[in-house]
Amino acid sequence: MSTKSAARAAAVVSDPRWAAVVAADPAADDSFFYSVVTTGVYCRPSCASRTPRPENVAFHASVAEAEAAGFRACKRCKPGGQSQAELHAEMVAALCRYIEDAETAPRLTALAERAGLSAYHVHRIFKAITGLTPRAYAAARRDARLREELERGSTVTEAIYGAGYGSGGRFYARAEQVLGMTPSAYRAGGAATAIRFAVGECSLGSILVAASERGVCAILLGDDPDKLVRDLQDRFPRAELIGGDPEFERQVASVVAFVEAPGLGLDLPLDVRGTAFQQRVWQALRSIPAGATVCYADIAERIGAPRSVRAVAQACAANALAVAIPCHRVVQRDGGLSGYRWGVERKRKLLDREASA
Repeated sequence: MSTKSAARAAAVVSDPRWAAVVAADPAADDSFFYSVVTTGVYCRPSCASRTPRPENVAFHASVAEAEAAGFRACKRCKPGGQSQAELHAEMVAALCRYIEDAETAPRLTALAERAGLSAYHVHRIFKAITGLTPRAYAAARRDARLREELERGSTVTEAIYGAGYGSGGRFYARAEQVLGMTPSAYRAGGAATAIRFAVGECSLGSILVAASERGVCAILLGDDPDKLVRDLQDRFPRAELIGGDPEFERQVASVVAFVEAPGLGLDLPLDVRGTAFQQRVWQALRSIPAGATVCYADIAERIGAPRSVRAVAQACAANALAVAIPCHRVVQRDGGLSGYRWGVERKRKLLDREASA
């Protein structure tokens, strides 16, 4: 390689865009294009063509810039049209609508035939974009329809079959998981659900702990105890809220001790309520050890949904079990502290405490 070619290769390799080309990263599509002098074509970063030699590569900010330099569009990745990510997003959106409109959950083979792809590719692309498999998405939509039917006043039996459950037995086997209470209690707006709660103080300010029969359902932090109680009332508007008794006060003491020293763990059952996607995110968060941090993209990768970074952040924000579901251990990619439902300063204190433990 001549000195001039070596210098050109070194300049390309040191450019951050080169890493996206080598990785064929679809997330970089449309942010730039690259051309290859030996072939005379320009491509998207995600192009599946063989990686070119860096000394033959130039970067372009737009299609017009690449074509003005004398290059023609690659026939494989079609940089002048929709990106692969856009095509996949449209396909998955159409499949979601198809699943939602179907009376029974469509089989994967039917979805693949509709998309014109193999079942393997449909399954992989659907999960990467939505964070759920097609089967899990169909189940989540069925559960959502059930809740809507019960809220409209349908009888439990009408709601079960109207939502698409094949039998009452199949639904009742997982009713608590779907609704967080019995179907009749949910139909009554949670009016028959008893939730005990107590408000105390810890080093992070005021803390409210609430528990249903299934376990701790809320750990809220803040500066104003009354506001924490109102937050609990908004979450369970028709439940029977009961002030803590001496037995419950002991549970609260366990939670406060856990907040002060998260590394000790919390030996209490949790009543975790959320969508299927939120549940997967929260389960991944609970696997992060005390003293460690990850970024939102790491969590998206762990749950098999690398393109769902924003949805992961929203799931973290929806968490109502402070510290027990450790969303404070999620930071920005550069290590900076991002938003935290209970305040960035509390997040900083929790991380500092865990790091020094």
